[in-house]
Amino acid sequence: MSVVELKKENRLGFVTINRPKVLNALNAEVLSELDQIISNICQDKEIDVVIFSGAGEKAFVAGADISEMKDKSPQESYTFARQGQVLFQRIQELPQPTIAAINGFALGGGCELAMSCDMRIATDKAKFGQPEVALGIIPGFGGTQRLPRLIGRAKAMEIILTGRTISAVEALDLGLVNKVVSAENLLAEAVNLAEAILAKGPYAIRQAKVAINKGLEVDINIGCELEGNLFALCFGEEQKEGMSAFLEKRAPIYEK
Repeated sequence: MSVVELKKENRLGFVTINRPKVLNALNAEVLSELDQIISNICQDKEIDVVIFSGAGEKAFVAGADISEMKDKSPQESYTFARQGQVLFQRIQELPQPTIAAINGFALGGGCELAMSCDMRIATDKAKFGQPEVALGIIPGFGGTQRLPRLIGRAKAMEIILTGRTISAVEALDLGLVNKVVSAENLLAEAVNLAEAILAKGPYAIRQAKVAINKGLEVDINIGCELEGNLFALCFGEEQKEGMSAFLEKRAPIYEK
């Protein structure tokens, strides 16, 4: 059985980490299969939004597989970290918007995977954290970089240096997740969010994602210049349909 599964339905891609017996821990096999699936999604014109989840009822991803990491040399651990960093950057840079549906533990590499997605919806039982310092290491898949960008330096410093676990409610208060729902409503809420995105202009959605992600990497003046260029690129058939529909008081019909 595959340790990462991809299903497609109604322009949505559903990616599931499938190792529930070990709380969907990330090992070399998971990273390899996930990397291949990301390559497939990137080229798939039938997928416009991607939803990531973890199999079972206990975990999204509880972290990296410690049994596999324990005896790595410094050079091997560097290679492992870079593998995860590059993969999660690829997820962040997917042309399609991405949603993490978090049904339980999202710790260590699991929290880092969730943070590489554009949006996060969690159940009220979900737990988040970067507990690596308790193991004598630091986050290695982008956690020290994405967490402060999402919730601010001071709170990220506290969470990473103490290694403490936070609840879904605290994650919501910090801005780490977009919404907290009951377990039975998790997938439906993720799909509802995806469908709200799907109803909009598909080209505009992708350009907006680029503008936000790239704009955060530069100063505001360069970011605004980027925004202006992407804004101009939107003026074409899709924009004409959207504006005509608005003026005619009807729903737009977008063609891919």
